[in-house]
Amino acid sequence: MNPNIPNILLIYTGGTIGMIKDFESGALKAFNFKKLLKHIPELKLLHCHIETISFEEPIDSSDMNPLLWAQLGNIIHDHYHDFDGFVVLHGSDTMSYTASALSFMFENLQKPVICTGSQLPIGDLRTDAKENVITAIQLAALQYQEKPVIKEVGLYFEYKLLRGNRTSKMNAAHFEAFRSYNYPPLAVSGVKLVVNHKDLLKPDLNKKLFYKDQFCTEVIIIRLFPGISKEITTEMMLHSKVRGVIIETFGAGNALTAEWFVTVLKELKEREIPVINCTQCKMGEVNMKAYETGKHLLQYGVISGKDITIESAIVKLMFLLSQNLSYKQFKTKYEKSLRGEML
Repeated sequence: MNPNIPNILLIYTGGTIGMIKDFESGALKAFNFKKLLKHIPELKLLHCHIETISFEEPIDSSDMNPLLWAQLGNIIHDHYHDFDGFVVLHGSDTMSYTASALSFMFENLQKPVICTGSQLPIGDLRTDAKENVITAIQLAALQYQEKPVIKEVGLYFEYKLLRGNRTSKMNAAHFEAFRSYNYPPLAVSGVKLVVNHKDLLKPDLNKKLFYKDQFCTEVIIIRLFPGISKEITTEMMLHSKVRGVIIETFGAGNALTAEWFVTVLKELKEREIPVINCTQCKMGEVNMKAYETGKHLLQYGVISGKDITIESAIVKLMFLLSQNLSYKQFKTKYEKSLRGEML
């Protein structure tokens, strides 16, 4: 550790960034994390001290789950007072879910946690990994008067730092893999690093960090579509083990008014099972008062997801359900922005 420069912990969970091609199958597989660092000698030029830690068994991000979120969160929590910032190397497919989870796990976070990865492996000639890792570390090391500039969970990819719980992966083929449709970038990397200070979260520096790593997974997402099956949908939504439901609605939060669907919503309300309304649209927000097809949802206790992403919506649902809140407390908390994830 060096007390005179920022100390950054680089955490490797797996993902394309640290993979190589298997010569026999042609498929990508994880390789030793220390070899990954040898591909980025430029890290030695950064004005910070970097230490590294890796999952014992690096994973493809498709296998990410709440237990692994807790494992990652525990690494950050255990080292929180030893480092000035954290960079998480993660597969891009589920990075938005993990970034959202980390944001909810750490209440009153006062240091940067930057998630990044790449679309091409580190050893590929045209890889985007080097720029993503180098700039993510620079952002994590940014300080003003010896205090971190960024005090939240971010996701850095292709020249933009985005609020982690505001992101969605929107492209599997281009380097610009992520978008934040309803919130501006926190920083942009060009000739200079430009930080949009007014858009950063500003935690209360007098409050202590509060950490929770529990998530309830007894939840489902129902995406509405014309011709949706009454039998299948009813069985899924009213399954005895379901503790929370997200419905992906049309436009500004509109849903079918069929009697069977209304009956399902009534029963869920009677059971005090929270139902969250999230729009299928990438931009804009839920407004259940705008149309008759949205208004009827209000009387059955459906909770507005406002402009939250579906990734953040499901993680927030799992996080709050784990806290044994009353139905009323849950509704109040869900409709409130906890970590800048919604309006």
